[in-house]
Amino acid sequence: MSKLSAMTGAAGAGRRLVVLLRRLPRTLYEDLWASPVDPLPAPGRPGAPVWRPVFAMLLALAAAAVTLFHVYDLIPPGAGVPASVVLFAVLQSATLLAGLSRPLYAWWVSLVLMVVSVRLSEPVLPPADAFPTVPEIALQSGALFLLALRVPPRRAATALVVSLLTGALAAAHHTQRHDHALDRAFLVLVTAVVIGAALRALRVARTELVEQSELTAEERARRTLLEERNRIARELHDVVAHHMSVISIQAQVAPHLVEHPSEELKANLAGIRENAVEALAELRRVLGVLRAEDALADGVRHAPQPTLDRVDELVGTVRAAGVDVTARTTGVPRQLPPGVGLSAYRVTQEALSNVMRHAPGARARVEVCYHTAAVTVRITNSAPRAPAAPAAGAGHGLLGMYERAAVLGGDLTHGPTPGGGYEVMATLPLEDPS
Repeated sequence: MSKLSAMTGAAGAGRRLVVLLRRLPRTLYEDLWASPVDPLPAPGRPGAPVWRPVFAMLLALAAAAVTLFHVYDLIPPGAGVPASVVLFAVLQSATLLAGLSRPLYAWWVSLVLMVVSVRLSEPVLPPADAFPTVPEIALQSGALFLLALRVPPRRAATALVVSLLTGALAAAHHTQRHDHALDRAFLVLVTAVVIGAALRALRVARTELVEQSELTAEERARRTLLEERNRIARELHDVVAHHMSVISIQAQVAPHLVEHPSEELKANLAGIRENAVEALAELRRVLGVLRAEDALADGVRHAPQPTLDRVDELVGTVRAAGVDVTARTTGVPRQLPPGVGLSAYRVTQEALSNVMRHAPGARARVEVCYHTAAVTVRITNSAPRAPAAPAAGAGHGLLGMYERAAVLGGDLTHGPTPGGGYEVMATLPLEDPS
């Protein structure tokens, strides 16, 4: 039985080997030619190295130095320097610079030129020199390093194997000695690929970290927006419920204010009251869901919603907390729609909270201006006397103010003042903007 299992396992391994061999040409084609390399990150984007111009300059200097040394490997000792040899050495070194933008194709060109260089140097290389020479090793290791920076490790390892095999075959047909030169070339090429792959892994990790941080910040802002809208919906529930309750009561009382009301009028008023009661029931159910995770006490939840009538009380509370704050009202004060009064109060409350958190020691001023068709609240503060403590987390702040103004079709502006302070101003219409 064990013999049969061993035979079955050997047959399965053989089939897998056959499949791998069949796929090998396609895999090599994809890894070493068809598949694109990593794109260069745009300046300012995650993973874009700030030292790239300096690296390019150093690489150009290194290529020039290698060219000078490599020319003398291609000519006999004491002979003149033909222009064709100089051109070939410059072309071979130029592959390093080309590797900055096209590392895969530059590696292929470097590999082909290395084989050509072997044939050119064979009749002129002094017997005391070994092959591959130092310039050849430097050029090939540079091409592999630039390639490893831009491709996954598996592709870089494949290119390394191809370079080593090509170099070994070229050295085997070379007339000069290469006893220790191949060992030296192997060590240098492997080191270049390992360093390049490590730098690429570091760049990829940093890029992913920055992208994840951006996603986290966007998710935090989205969650903050939803929380603030939830809070606004809970507060506006009382305003809507009040109006629906008034409609229900008026529809119930209306038949008693008319002598001999018709049956049609009674039916219409009864339908109005029934719809109002159903709307109130739906509001209570929705609010129950919105307040399911609210940590506020029941007494605070069901307290009357504040309006601009309580601005003086709010200012007194802030003043008691140690902030020098004053309040001023212009225009003719009048009864505001509940939603407008609530939103104006909350904008003022949040702006004063920002002064206490972000402007220690600053003086604050609250101005409420009643216009014909709108009400404006303006909160300004002077420059802080001391630096603010680091924020403990992301707050609602301006996001909540924007939401409250947008609900009513109003405008919110904010920004620094010339003296180093800050200003927040909200204009809320008294009528439906539609």
